[in-house]
This record gives sequence, C-alpha cells and structure tokens, in this order.
Amino acid sequence: MNPVEKGYKNVHGIQMYYEMYGSGKPLVLIHGGGSSILFDFKEVIARLGDQFQLIGIDLQNHGKSGHRYIPETFEQDADDVAALLEEIGIHKASFWGFSNGGSTVMQIAHRHPEMVEKLVVASAFYKRDGMIEGFFESMNEATLESMPEPLKINFLSLNPDFSKLENMFDKDSKRMQTFEDWDDGVLTAIKSPALFISGDKDVMKPEHTAAMWRLVKDSQLMILPGVHGAYMMADFGGNVAVNLIDFTVREVEKFLNH
Repeated sequence: MNPVEKGYKNVHGIQMYYEMYGSGKPLVLIHGGGSSILFDFKEVIARLGDQFQLIGIDLQNHGKSGHRYIPETFEQDADDVAALLEEIGIHKASFWGFSNGGSTVMQIAHRHPEMVEKLVVASAFYKRDGMIEGFFESMNEATLESMPEPLKINFLSLNPDFSKLENMFDKDSKRMQTFEDWDDGVLTAIKSPALFISGDKDVMKPEHTAAMWRLVKDSQLMILPGVHGAYMMADFGGNVAVNLIDFTVREVEKFLNH
C-alpha cells in the first residue's frame, strides 16, 4: 500500500492527515469511529486503485490527524473534509463513508452539495431508533477497556500517545451518547445519486438503511450478508470475506461509473 501522495494540511486549527492512491476520478474515503484510512479501506484501495484517484482522510482525533478537545460532531467532520479537499485542490468528488464516516458524507452532501458527485453511504444511521436494540445502552456504559482490541492496536501504531487514544475514545463515545436525531430534511435535500449499503447483521437495522434509501431521490439500496463492515473490510478477527468484498466493490464501481 504505497500512496502516490500523503501529507498534512492545517484545517480549522488542527493538522489533518490524508493519503492518495491511484489515478482517475476522485473518490474520497471516510473511515468510521475509532478507526483510520487503511483499517477500514485497505481492501477497497487494493481493488480500486487502478480505477479512481482515492483520497483517504483521517478525521479529527483519529489516525494521524490532530486532536481537538471539543465535542466531535458529524457537521464538524463534514466541514473539515470539505476544507481539506479545497486545500489539496479537489473541488468535486464522489464520497464513500463507512459507519460514522457514512453519516459524515451525508452531512457533506447536505452542507457542501457543490462538492459531491455521488455518495456511497455504508453502514450509517441518522436516527437513534435505527440502531439495533441495546446499542445506545451499551454506548452509555462503554469504557476504553471495552473498545475492540484491533482498533486500539491500530490507533497506537499510528499515534503512540496513549492520552490521545483516551481523548479519541472519549470524544467518539460522547458523540454517540449525546446523538440527536436528524430531521428527514437532511436526507431529502441530498441531490447527488446515492448508494446505501449495510449488512443484514449490522449495528443498524436493515429497515433503517432502507428508510434512508427511500428519502434520497435517485438512490440505490444494497443489503449484504454479514456483520458491520464485513462486506468491505476484515472483521475484528482478521477474517477477510474475499468474494463478498469483491462483489461489493464491483457494485460500487458500477454505481460510480454509470
């Protein structure tokens, strides 16, 4: 995995890290909570590097990007991504966001519509009742010890300062604990074609993914077998469902190219 370009840009008071792979039409990759570019998108980059100019971004408090000691919001993340893209001269792109990154790319389409060609929204949510039973209760009780070990190892390999891991975990947990439902208007205002994806055993109910699909004109829906993200990345045990990921990436490629 050798990026053709990587670096930092000063965005809203922090240094934000990005990597670029391949060439072609720009496709921006936005990772999920507690994660980073390659943790979520390694398999996707390996398959799409010869098709698109892939731009991975580490969000505030994540990966190699700088830390803020203010609450995280999807709106802030959306504005950060838009500002970083302007800094590197990308004025219009397609976006693929996974998990919290999926909620972030919907906010990008809502707040910066002129930047968005197409959207791939993978395993995201916009209302609390869209999540499986017990999700928010478990978030209220979350401790750093309960954070999945692979995410901790990944974070510390990129950013060995343990206090920054604590800050990121604290900010991510609080964002979930205090999340307030979005108005349907956030989604109905999206004018870009969108593809909504989730797993049938995901942390959001398949019905919730379908509800988002119904709100966005010109959108497509794909419910795939498996748990959170297994259709595009290794699971926490390191298992890679090669055929399933091949299928997902082929369908996304088809959607983005037509």
